[in-house]
Amino acid sequence: MIGKTLLQILRESKYTTVLSGYAMLEESGYPAIRDGEASYDIEQKYGYSADEMLSSSFYTARTEQFFSFYRNEILSALDKPPGKCFYEMAELERRGLFNCIITRRMFGLPETAGCKNVINLHGSVYVNYCPHCKRNYSVDYVRNSKRVPICENCSTVIRPGICLFGEMVDNQVITRAAQEVQKADVLLVLGTNLKTQLCRQLVQYYEGKRLILVKETPHFADRYADLVVNERVDDTLEKIIKEMGE
Repeated sequence: MIGKTLLQILRESKYTTVLSGYAMLEESGYPAIRDGEASYDIEQKYGYSADEMLSSSFYTARTEQFFSFYRNEILSALDKPPGKCFYEMAELERRGLFNCIITRRMFGLPETAGCKNVINLHGSVYVNYCPHCKRNYSVDYVRNSKRVPICENCSTVIRPGICLFGEMVDNQVITRAAQEVQKADVLLVLGTNLKTQLCRQLVQYYEGKRLILVKETPHFADRYADLVVNERVDDTLEKIIKEMGE
């Protein structure tokens, strides 16, 4: 029944913007390095928290340790393919029901699954460049570096194209995301609640008709949504696709 309801809402919408939250990473088997046992294990292994090591100050002052952590804990996750929820999201975009996907996650999973119009608020691990001469480098170049990845042109340390802790998100990226939310008839929030940073940053710009939440765990802020579906994102998106019957 929920698949039919959501399909009708999406078909009636002239423009649907999607906010892709952290639970979609969890459904894909990606590590929660900032929470629970994974966070404890990282501190035991490196002597620093994930937040400390994935910061601009750590990149600058402890560069070799930064890249050791970055390769072993962040880039190693790229061996996992996107979960079913991302492929379903790409399919719904292909069928014209999703118009833009916005995420704070840096693993590039929507694009890997086939999504086209994606805004990565915190950048992507697939973008790497020399801050001096601006030469671009692949993620494999960084992954395969022995210690610190160095620019082949000018011997400057390569910079991952992600927003590190302690840095501001690019204002142009935020502006574009806000515009995508503002012009949406339907705002579909997947795998997060309305009090997370992603939603606090962008929901304020929403002027549409339907704000829909899809997430497993109920939250006190759910009352601000027009429709709440408490189940896994991949299960809900699968129901919508099956309801299309194509």
